[in-house]
Amino acid sequence: MDFNWNIFLESWPALLKGCIVTAELSVISIVAGTIIGTLGGVARFSKFRLLSWLMSIYVTIFRAIPMLVTLLFIYYGMPAAGIQLDAFTVAIIALSMTNGAYVTEIVRGGVESIDPGQMRAASSLGMPYALAMRRIILPQALRRVLAPITNESITLLKSTSLVSTIALSDVLRAGLDVMAWKANTFSPFAGVALCYLVLTLPLLTLNDYLEKRYRVT
Repeated sequence: MDFNWNIFLESWPALLKGCIVTAELSVISIVAGTIIGTLGGVARFSKFRLLSWLMSIYVTIFRAIPMLVTLLFIYYGMPAAGIQLDAFTVAIIALSMTNGAYVTEIVRGGVESIDPGQMRAASSLGMPYALAMRRIILPQALRRVLAPITNESITLLKSTSLVSTIALSDVLRAGLDVMAWKANTFSPFAGVALCYLVLTLPLLTLNDYLEKRYRVT
């Protein structure tokens, strides 16, 4: 074991800067992905078949293609198409769109779990489809999907480590730089693991709470 306490301590300034980048990527992508996924999940039930079909294609593509491939495709493909984007923006787009695809399916499943009789009852009372969806179906469905969405957010946070491949200075990239600088693997990566643990713990705690709070019996 090549752990060195001094190297471990010396690596923290760089790791903390990387933690900030990782946290920023996670928060922005989780919020954007949740918005995309919520709208996408509702769109899957749209009476406009073209919209539902397009959302189905979007979900299929981003769930089928690995996140790393999406990152590299956007990072190297956009300049070839004449669109120059910085690494942070590329990371946000790839993370948000991928997360949005998974959240779309979570929301779709949540809506489908609601008794169809509720929509029929709303229609019999003369309530428009959109209004019934907004006031009756979605509030119930969202309570059921909060825990799965939080769990997906945890996966997204850990997936931010892939952005190191496009030269973005996240916590993993910071650990790799310290490793090369100090010629020591264990010490800086002990710090990297600790950073991810600290960043993930709040989401794990929230996920446990939501599962207990909104458990479907």
